Amino acid sequence: LYGGQFSSEQEIHVNSPFWILSIPSEEMARGLMKRTVCAKSVFELWGHGRSAGELYASLKNYPMDKMLPYLQSDSTYKVHIHTFNKTLTQAQKIKKIDALEFLPFKGKVNLKNPEHIFWILEDYGMDPNNVPEDPFHLYFGRWIADGQRELIESYSVKKRHFIGNTSMDACLSFIMANHGRVKPNDVVYDPFVGTGGLLISSAHFGAYVCGTDIDYNTIHGLGKASRKNQKWRGPDENIRANLRQYGLEKYYLDALVSDSSRPIWRKGMLFDAVITDPPYGIREATRRTGSQKETVKSAERRWVKNHIFVSSSYHLSDIFFDLLKFAAEYLVMGGRLVYWLPIYRPEYTEEIIPRHPCLKLISNCEQMLSSHTSRRLITMEKVKEFKDQDQNSHLLDGQYMPYRGHNSFREKYFSGVTKRIAKEEKDNQK
Repeated sequence: LYGGQFSSEQEIHVNSPFWILSIPSEEMARGLMKRTVCAKSVFELWGHGRSAGELYASLKNYPMDKMLPYLQSDSTYKVHIHTFNKTLTQAQKIKKIDALEFLPFKGKVNLKNPEHIFWILEDYGMDPNNVPEDPFHLYFGRWIADGQRELIESYSVKKRHFIGNTSMDACLSFIMANHGRVKPNDVVYDPFVGTGGLLISSAHFGAYVCGTDIDYNTIHGLGKASRKNQKWRGPDENIRANLRQYGLEKYYLDALVSDSSRPIWRKGMLFDAVITDPPYGIREATRRTGSQKETVKSAERRWVKNHIFVSSSYHLSDIFFDLLKFAAEYLVMGGRLVYWLPIYRPEYTEEIIPRHPCLKLISNCEQMLSSHTSRRLITMEKVKEFKDQDQNSHLLDGQYMPYRGHNSFREKYFSGVTKRIAKEEKDNQK
């Protein structure tokens, strides 16, 4: 999105909130922080070490020509201290700041509105019951920009006008929009739109959004409410009202009642991103139009006036392969498909990730749901134009058969819940 790549200068430490990156420019760093909801802040690292002595030695080795522009006599500055997993007294903080007197600060201290802000960051580990006397690692750097963590609160589902049983968490919605590389004037589509949570995050980044859902009541904001102490949905509870709540209504194209297994769109590359959370059969049923017993031929049924379609179950394997086929056909070249894939962890292998010859797997990230289940955020990019021979390519793929086992994800999910409840009851009887 910002015309470059960044790389890690260290392995990702699961037990540390700090991560050293190599970013080509400060402009790119600021651009990244305008998008991310995962990172709190980014700093230009001047020095780090496993002890105060190592930190000071590292700072003394930092090139002076990189320091001087921010230490001039006509500038103002202040120094912050942030400790992870430990609270310091004010006296301890001042002592640590005074220890940096060897740095050639020439400007004036301004605590309210400084030109430059410097941070001492100390990592005391992840165990709140075993906090060490000294930090495991120390960092010193110049603050560049903050991330967008406040979006998680301002777009919180708790404050949203229209919600459903499966409304996506605000943080995850923004992560999905970033995985989809959503940018201004893109057209983003959600084939399982529900209450439109994923449309909101894309619209926030300036994309025009639309979606479909098989549930008439959800699309039109009718029926029983999902909110506690509210029996029925109000007169203005709908997707458009959600976007209006955040000042994003101008980006809303429409939401239609439609069956995702039967695409309604004209042929062609229409969407810059397809971002969705398909139903898993846990809180929402997996449905498509058509009965289990197709007694009436589709050609005959087409001419029946006022025909009301009934729904039948929609296997998870079919949902995901229909989704991949749709993305391969309707995404622009370089467009991205971002979706959640439910997984029964004891049976998980990389081979069960659905594939399509027109789509390249970009990332595969896990979110734990329970000890035995999780869901994976799958990001794929269109790298090849869709041809007629790609219509049913997945049926020829050997990996299609192993993935059919996940049609029973619902049963496996609840079997784990049942076992846990039985174990808790047994423990309580002891």
